[in-house]
Amino acid sequence: MPDERGVTHYNVMPIAPLDDQTLYFDAGGIRIGVEYRLLDDAIAAASSTQEAQGDETGAEVVVEDRGVSLHVYGNEGGEMLECIRFDCFDEDPHYHYIGWAGKTNQMIHIDPIAQGDPLSFALDCIQNRLAPMLRRAGAAGAAQCVEPEQIQTLMPRIAEAAYRARFEHNDESIREAALEGRES
Repeated sequence: MPDERGVTHYNVMPIAPLDDQTLYFDAGGIRIGVEYRLLDDAIAAASSTQEAQGDETGAEVVVEDRGVSLHVYGNEGGEMLECIRFDCFDEDPHYHYIGWAGKTNQMIHIDPIAQGDPLSFALDCIQNRLAPMLRRAGAAGAAQCVEPEQIQTLMPRIAEAAYRARFEHNDESIREAALEGRES
């Protein structure tokens, strides 16, 4: 259940991306991953997650969604950690503020009517709001690593990869990798 600010606090951390299905772009101390995700009950059950502070299990509803995920990693304490994730899903587009120090996973829905295409919204946030969003996620160290010129230089390649993933993905290979990669 969202709080008064519309934020849902989950008690599990987000399902990790599949590295072999994710294209990464490095910009100094920031890494951005582009992945097309399928999410259903079987994939969610095969995924290992860590506990987080929060009040929603995230597993009480039937999961069935798909879309491009943009993973934003930052250097926090010498380790590259995912701090923000944009799940530009078909049915329930949203983004996460991921706080590893406090084990927090906060999800905010994207309203496609008010905010437009979720993927365009996410790309705009990365291009223009990345440092403040990282601070909001509790990743002040990562926010200091944001070099706007490097992000601007990478954005055309990131956008191209994201739209290619949206339109040229292979559901069968993604499902196979998600189920096999999670069970091993």
